[in-house]
Amino acid sequence: LRGEGRYVDDIKLPGMLHAAFVRSPYAHARITAIRPEAARRLPGVAHVFTFADLERWMKPLPLFGAIPPGLAARVQVTMRQVGQLAICRDEVRHVGEIVAMVLASSRAVAEDGCERVEVDYEPLPVLADVTTAGEPGAPVLYPEWGDNVALSFKTGFGDVEAALRQADARVRERFVIPRYVGMPIETRGVVAQWDQRDGSLTTWNGTQVVHFVQQGLVAALGLPPSRVRVIAPDVGGGFGTKANGYPEDLLIPAAAIASRRPVKWTEDRREHMMGSAHARAQVHDIEIAARRDGTMLAVRDRIWVDLGAYNSWGIVLPYNTVAHLLGPHRVPNLDVECRGIVTTKTPNAPYRGAGRPETVFAMDRIVDCLARELRLDPAELRRRNYLSQADMPYELSIPYRDGNPLVYDSGDCKASLEDALRAVGYEALRAEQARLRERGIYRGIGLSGYVEGTAIGPYEGATVKLDASGHATVATGACSQGQGHETSFAQIAADALGIPLEWVTVVGGDTAAIPFGVGTFASRSAVNAGSSIHEASGRVREKIVTAAAALLEAAPADIEVADGVISVRGAPGSATPLAGVIRAAIPTFAKPGVASPDFEATIYHHQPTVTYTNAVHVAVVDVDPGTGAVKLLRYLVAHDCGKLINPVIVEGQIHGGVAQGVGGGLLEEMVYDEQAQLLTGTFMDYLVPTAMELPAIETVHLEYPSPRNPLGIKGIGEGGAISPPAAIANAVEDALSPWGVRVTRTPLGPSVVLGLLERAGAKPA
Repeated sequence: LRGEGRYVDDIKLPGMLHAAFVRSPYAHARITAIRPEAARRLPGVAHVFTFADLERWMKPLPLFGAIPPGLAARVQVTMRQVGQLAICRDEVRHVGEIVAMVLASSRAVAEDGCERVEVDYEPLPVLADVTTAGEPGAPVLYPEWGDNVALSFKTGFGDVEAALRQADARVRERFVIPRYVGMPIETRGVVAQWDQRDGSLTTWNGTQVVHFVQQGLVAALGLPPSRVRVIAPDVGGGFGTKANGYPEDLLIPAAAIASRRPVKWTEDRREHMMGSAHARAQVHDIEIAARRDGTMLAVRDRIWVDLGAYNSWGIVLPYNTVAHLLGPHRVPNLDVECRGIVTTKTPNAPYRGAGRPETVFAMDRIVDCLARELRLDPAELRRRNYLSQADMPYELSIPYRDGNPLVYDSGDCKASLEDALRAVGYEALRAEQARLRERGIYRGIGLSGYVEGTAIGPYEGATVKLDASGHATVATGACSQGQGHETSFAQIAADALGIPLEWVTVVGGDTAAIPFGVGTFASRSAVNAGSSIHEASGRVREKIVTAAAALLEAAPADIEVADGVISVRGAPGSATPLAGVIRAAIPTFAKPGVASPDFEATIYHHQPTVTYTNAVHVAVVDVDPGTGAVKLLRYLVAHDCGKLINPVIVEGQIHGGVAQGVGGGLLEEMVYDEQAQLLTGTFMDYLVPTAMELPAIETVHLEYPSPRNPLGIKGIGEGGAISPPAAIANAVEDALSPWGVRVTRTPLGPSVVLGLLERAGAKPA
């Protein structure tokens, strides 16, 4: 906030070279020749590296999303993965894939060098559309597969066919959720330095997963973990985009070793749009069946997931989609088939919500379609089908992605709905809507609800240690990208230790600070890292009590610790500063046998399965049928994320997520042409929301503590982004209900809205 942050691009080392990359202009092509000689002759260029130059380190990038045994035991999954090479060897599979790397005295010279690298390509067939790519007879991206299906599975429960036969109402629709992308203010960046004296590598990386980056470097470079230090300094936003395994994570360290000089690379925005992970990109053919009174009987869904050129994340996105489909609705019968398809586009990876916004869009849209079919208010239909606290714990007869039974641990979805409706003034809004329509003003109200599995394990670690003054340092594998970890984690530690908040320093994102870690993604840090910090701080507090009891000659049960002061219960004159207790335990000062100066503990909290948060979002819009413009007037979120650590930070997380969800609902789409060329590669074409497009976001907090961790907390990092596209689409369709339009995709820009009205072909009823 004061402009004193230190980001990757702020790191400057003596003798540093700057990297730039030659990237493929083709979506799919064979490399027939690379001629780097002209680039090497350019003054200021130090090195030009192709695959052959760095071959000894060019192991495939890490793959994620293996199928857990518990999931494999209950769901038959067919999955194929091919590891991406950091530099293409002989074939490129998406626009922007790296073909060569140039190191030079400045970024500008390196880019000039890239322009002089001559590459000959032989174009190959492209796969630009996910459903077409999944059909028999489509060109095949990986010939050894025989088709483009990287992943497929079926799951469900009950008897859907019988339920469909018994239903009074059935509604079916195809919904398209387009590609859009995480756009952190700070793009990715890597700096690496090789120390020839001890054979150690230090790399600064704007990543969410320092230990994963370290593991990848250890495997590729053949170095022990003790010789590879990965540091995430201040990171200007991540959102899952920086939790991926990227070619540059390996190439910049490899270049530092090969050149024996520090190397730096900072991604420009066009590189980010071409080369950083894309997201969303699903098609749902979904059907819902219900009784006449609105009781839901069954859901059937056929899902296509566009994985891009590499299925790097395996089961994660497809199964996340399926596991979250029913959300807060009580549905006794489910049948889902999901296929992940490779295409010649930038690889798809988790972005804030990771499969949940897509599936919530499909489910909440089909629920609104059902409400219209039954002539029920959308809120009333949800009221009749939402789960309540009396239903908890609630089990769906399919496993979660981690292989454990899918059991909602706590919450009250119906209460979230009622609180949201009450807070937004739903009945008054409906009355106002009718009055405005008489004046030619078309206002719409849209609802969306979700249940989200948060805080996936398997673990996160924390080390808590006190110095001689009683101040604490907390080190954890979770690293912040602006979520406020430094505050929330310090609160947890200070409360457990009994010291002032300002005495706690939190260190995240440094593999030298704690040897094992997972990282910050999947709304997991508060639960996993927070629980580790809580437990480790509790252990240190026990040591404080033991030392204080010996010093003050009292029973441990009578020792009180508060605000950095130790005392014996009932004896205020015994008050001793924590620093005095620590000093008394140092061998130089301690009485024989009193204590030892061990005020440190490390805990790796194991999270057996996820915690489930839920929310209801309400969007209010005005739609101008003459121009197609959609104006977002109000946005409200009623949510449960268990025990609130810091309400201000929670609201900040919700607000940021809603902004990204609004982008997906109204503005953002990565558009490709039929040759899989990216058409929206700059901010001139790819629109992101600003403060001008966002109303004040209203929030209602509900607290249903989770029994699955000692703090009773649940994750909140992704929740804000999950429901906005669905809520906004429902609101737009509601506003245009006099025309009978049906919204089947986003973003809902003016041209899309006008197209809906044109296809309706009639004046408002």
